[in-house]
Amino acid sequence: MKFETLGRHILVEYYNCDEEVLTNPKVIEEYMNNSALNAKATIVDSVFHHFNPWGVSGAVIIAESHLTIHTWPEYGYAAADFFTCGDIDPWKSFEMLEDLLKSERSESTEIPRGLTSKIQKFAKKDLGNITHKPEAI
Repeated sequence: MKFETLGRHILVEYYNCDEEVLTNPKVIEEYMNNSALNAKATIVDSVFHHFNPWGVSGAVIIAESHLTIHTWPEYGYAAADFFTCGDIDPWKSFEMLEDLLKSERSESTEIPRGLTSKIQKFAKKDLGNITHKPEAI
């Protein structure tokens, strides 16, 4: 049974990554932005922070939702999520980032977001036949 959703959300664990990469906020930001572009997403903004002595956290805001990452270089580990809507395939971002981080192993889970039948069921107003295609402002 196929469900109609507003978006797709992938939660990812990357293991045995390049520790030097995971420490560098500029490289992580570049890789995350490239991963968004690889999925043909429209980048709106990105913000990344380096924690002393290790680790980077950051988000790439895309017109179609967001990509985020948190790194633990001391463990060679990164946790990321790719939340997209519309025709953007979050797996394209996942695959590219896995290669760029030189991850030896990953685990992932995809969660459908915004199940439209539930939204219609719980809505307090008539939603009619709304179509949604996000655009950057």
